[in-house]
Parts: sequence; structure tokens; C-alpha cells
Amino acid sequence: MSQFSPFSKEELLPQAEMLEIQKRKGELFIGLPKETYIGEKRVCLTPDAVTALCAHGHRIVVETGAGDGANYTDKEYSEAGAKISYNTEEAFKCNIVLKVAPPTEEEIAYLNPETILISSLQLKTQNKKYFDCLAKKKITAVAFDYIKDEHNSYPVVKSLSEIAGTASILIAGELMSGTNKGNGLLFGNIGGVPPTSVVIFGAGTVGEYAARTALGLGARVKVFDNSISKLRNLQHCLPAPIYTSTLQPKSITKALMRCDVAIGAIRGKNRSPVVVTETMLESMKEGAVIVDVSIDRGGCFESSNVTSHNSPTFVKHGVIHYCVPNIPARYSRTASVSISNIFTPYLLDIAEEGGFENAARFDKSLRNGMYFYHGILTNRTVAEWFDLPFRDINLLIL
Repeated sequence: MSQFSPFSKEELLPQAEMLEIQKRKGELFIGLPKETYIGEKRVCLTPDAVTALCAHGHRIVVETGAGDGANYTDKEYSEAGAKISYNTEEAFKCNIVLKVAPPTEEEIAYLNPETILISSLQLKTQNKKYFDCLAKKKITAVAFDYIKDEHNSYPVVKSLSEIAGTASILIAGELMSGTNKGNGLLFGNIGGVPPTSVVIFGAGTVGEYAARTALGLGARVKVFDNSISKLRNLQHCLPAPIYTSTLQPKSITKALMRCDVAIGAIRGKNRSPVVVTETMLESMKEGAVIVDVSIDRGGCFESSNVTSHNSPTFVKHGVIHYCVPNIPARYSRTASVSISNIFTPYLLDIAEEGGFENAARFDKSLRNGMYFYHGILTNRTVAEWFDLPFRDINLLIL
């Protein structure tokens, strides 16, 4: 043996193979509190999802009445294996808390330190104090509207956009009827009657599903967007040819003069661009309907003002405006099933990987959705919006 050998005699002998230590599956303790935000009727887990989670040995606490808005009873959750709690705090004391709307400051006070919170963020409605409260409790928070999957899409946002797009046409159909003070038109294509004319601003997911639903009812559809690639994709994925155009004022005015329904579905980085001015609106038919789906970002009609589910419409220049920000909440059961189907695999994966830390280490989509990690802000958008310091999540999870 040469004295300059980099290996010792023992190292040159056959070595015992080191096998990977098997991951220990974790037991999840999940809380499902009742939503308190006005008009919010959705729930994050359906009884079927609770059955699937309980079958894997996980414990779930559901606050009484949590599923009422989506027509799920306490009995259904109880039979699925969940514990029904009559104490609001108990659902918030679990290791993982699932909510649709972000918690209030009072609800954050119920959380135990180091809790994992999964909810929407709704950045435009938040203030610095909300983030201070999370930091003090060292909360790890995931915003489901920020979760981005391996296909570079936002699964929860996309799913809710599909609901909003389909719903916008159904809502317009209701508002057009004579009983709702509309012009008495039936949304469809009846023999010998000219078809309903629909104009859609935006060729994203909302625009696609609005166009798909309108075509299914026999309407004539025109879609405007400044992205040629989005318009091209839309033409390829729809079952029938449609009129598409970029946002040109002359073309928009002409289309609005003839349409029965206009759908606003354009989203900007901060605020939705206003593509229909008051002057353009004045040229629309008496009794025409506007559904501004992008009202949560300011709206793309100059005449739009936020309305609520209790009082959803107003009339301006003879045109009926529907400007409710949270359209999917109107179809709470469908939205709940959709959200639940997205969350359940994530929760099972967290348990399979032996806990949230390990799951986040290997699942990039969870890291994308995370905006707080043990009380440290990890999302650049939130940090810039509120002028707060942040750390890169990839440097914290090793």
C-alpha cells in the first residue's frame, strides 16, 4: 500500500450499504372553523374529503355550522369521522387550520404558536397589523391563491375562475328576464329569433368559460383582449368559431351597441384596466346587462361600483350592472367541492412526507403559496406592498 494513497486500508474494504431511513408518516390534526366574513358560504373540506382524511388516521375538528352555507350538515361531518365542536376556539387550536377567507385579528389570537394556516390572502383587504399578528405567533401561512403547480398555473384561482366565468353567463340570463326588470330576452338561440349577442372583455380562464357557456346556450360571442396568443388559444379550445379582436375603441363601441350582455374579465397586475368608458356605455341598448367579474380589481367598466350578494345590481344609463366581487360564493357548494378536491391531495401528501416541513422541502407549489414561515415573511409581493422585510423561502427550508 502506497503511503500516498488517499484512502485508508479500512476504506478500501467492502463497506456496508447504508439504506435510506423510511419517512415516518405524520398524523394531521386539522381544524375547520366556521366562516364569519359577510357573504362567505364556502368551506374548505367536504364530508367526503373528511372521510378520506380520517381513513388515513387523521383527526379533524369542525366548528358547528361550518358547512351550513354549502348545505353540508354537522351530521354529515360527524358521520364522516370529524369531531363537531361547539367552541369556536377549539377549531383554531389545531395544528393545521383551513379557512376560505383570511382570519380576523381576533381569530389569529385563538391560534396556537407555530400553527400552519391555509387560507386565501386577499392582499388588497389586508393591513400591516394582520402580518404583525401572524409574526408574533410564529405562524406558517399558505395562501391558496398563490399556490402555483408544476404546470405553472394557479389551481385554486383557475378553478374559481372557471366557476365565475360560467356563472357570469347564467347570472346575465337571469337578469335579462322580464321578472328581473330586464328586456325580457331568453338567453339562447330560438328558431326564427335572432340569437343573444354577448361581448366578453378578457380571454383568460374567466373569459374562456364565459364564452364556452354562452356558445352552449346558442349565443353569438365576441371576445376582446390585447394578447393575440390568448385569443388564438381561445379560438382553438372552443367548440365553435367566435369573433376575436384586440381592444380598439371603435370596434368595442360598435360591438357594445349591438350586444345584449357584456362580461368584464380583464385583470391587470394591480388594477384592471378600464376598457369601456361612460360614453361607450351610453350607446348600449336599454335593458342590456353588464356583469363585471373583474370588479375585485377595480372593474373594467368606468360605470362599475362594488355591489353585494344581498343587493347585487344597479341601473346606469339604462344598463343593468352586476358588480359583486365574490361570484363563486353564490355557488358555494360547487366552489367548496372544487377547493376540497385541490386541498385533500396536498394534506395527504403532507402526512405522507412526515409533516409540513418535509412536504414543503420537496413540493415547490407549497413553497410558492407560502407567505409566512415560522413568523418570517417570505413573499416578495406582500413585502413590497406593505414595505416589510422578507426572506427567500428557499434559503430557510434546506
